[in-house]
Amino acid sequence: MGQGRRARWGRFAVHVLRGQAQVDFVPSAVTGAVFTVGLFVAGWHYGLYGLLGTAVGTATAQLLGVARGRVAAGLEGFNACLVAVGCAVGLGPGHLSTALLAAAGCAVVTVVAAATATVLRTWGLPPLTLPFCLTASAMTLAAPGFSKVWHHGEGPAALARAAEGPAALGLRDAAHGFFANIAQVFLVPQWYVGLIFLAGIFAADRLAGAMACAGSAVGILTAWALGAPAERIADGSMGYNAVLVAMALCGALLAADRWSLGFAVVGAAAATVLGPALSALFAPAGGRAFTWPFVLTTLVFLASVPALPRLRRTQEAVEARDATGAALPG
Repeated sequence: MGQGRRARWGRFAVHVLRGQAQVDFVPSAVTGAVFTVGLFVAGWHYGLYGLLGTAVGTATAQLLGVARGRVAAGLEGFNACLVAVGCAVGLGPGHLSTALLAAAGCAVVTVVAAATATVLRTWGLPPLTLPFCLTASAMTLAAPGFSKVWHHGEGPAALARAAEGPAALGLRDAAHGFFANIAQVFLVPQWYVGLIFLAGIFAADRLAGAMACAGSAVGILTAWALGAPAERIADGSMGYNAVLVAMALCGALLAADRWSLGFAVVGAAAATVLGPALSALFAPAGGRAFTWPFVLTTLVFLASVPALPRLRRTQEAVEARDATGAALPG
């Protein structure tokens, strides 16, 4: 009896760690453990929020009877992880109201994920981090209206401003931005945390690691070419969506070849340009676009694939779509 209970808890822990890893399309408990370490390095609050948020999302999915395969692969945990960390970053981690709101959001996002998967099934598209974007955007937009939730003074957050600051990009800024782009996928800016995350990705999948690097480089080059402030490039806020798009369009959702590589590079550049536009749109929430640029860019590019014969879905994505109506990697 005791051994059986320990085994169930052990399996649940593995599912949670895979949920952490699925933020970057990697269904690996080892990578999830590395990501957890990275979040704790960014701040113990963020590590705790990420771990418990993923656990709440995974447990909610199990309670609601979601297919065991999806739960085991971590596909029901990564949106909850991002919701929890997003609450900590946006509302301040040291408040009881933030913790309670994060827990509620992690449960709700599981329902939102089921809804978005059902809607997108018509076009054979995966929900990606759309459930997180919908939930987190609603929560942060609503937060200033509740005094027990909002802890940043009166009124909404400052509106997003036009590009300011020098655009000259030094080698140090570029190097920091390269790794910070990967850290910002989890909404944290420290470049050394991004280095930890990248090591976790490479530990599970060298192609995924290579595409994360390619996406980060494309994001930096695109932002620099268009005159983005060096400070925003260095803190990763300009390039993190490019990382996710590159990983999605070459290896995770589309079979890796020279055609999907070119497709991914174009998509990563497009997401980088889309980022400031969506930041301005979400100005009442402090200009935080979350992963909306990644979601919108990737869905548009994936929707075009049936009309582009040189591009092919990965076999894993096709099999998972046929089985559940949603592609495997989120």
